Amino acid sequence: MVVPLFYLLIRIEIRISRKFLFILLRISLMTIFMAGTCANFEFDLKKIIALSTLRQLGIIIVILCLGGRDLAFFNLIIHALFKALLFIYAGIIIHNIGNCQDIRFIRGLTLRMPFTCICINISNFALCGIPVISGFYSKDLIVEIFSLQINNIIVYTLFYLSIGITVSYSLRLSYYIFLVLII
Repeated sequence: MVVPLFYLLIRIEIRISRKFLFILLRISLMTIFMAGTCANFEFDLKKIIALSTLRQLGIIIVILCLGGRDLAFFNLIIHALFKALLFIYAGIIIHNIGNCQDIRFIRGLTLRMPFTCICINISNFALCGIPVISGFYSKDLIVEIFSLQINNIIVYTLFYLSIGITVSYSLRLSYYIFLVLII
């Protein structure tokens, strides 16, 4: 339900005033930072994925505010595909372990559900922007365009800190679900 709204924003971006896009850029940067920070301290699997979605949509708005309509659409498509994969396999994990969503109690799934672990890791890495996965190409272009167009050091630092937070909560999710063995 969120994707059509962002698609509409991409379509009407030309008609939005530059002053409003400047304000929207600042709000979306704060959204990216806050969603990533909250995801780092959350233990509910579905909430972590939902906060990750909020962060990704904030990135789409940032690139849209900088004038990258095609890149925003490309990132929207990649985000929708990999996030759907992530939600499907998170649902499979929750269903198979007795409806527990707390990642502290979901441990050592690599031995019990290897295919699910592989799919979640691929999806998670694509959303992080790990090289040779399609998410890397959109994230790399976003970082490049952002670096070329923004000259405010505070905004620049906030954006790169938010990118680091993304990698942090993604690795944390992988650690809790797959690398912590049952004691």
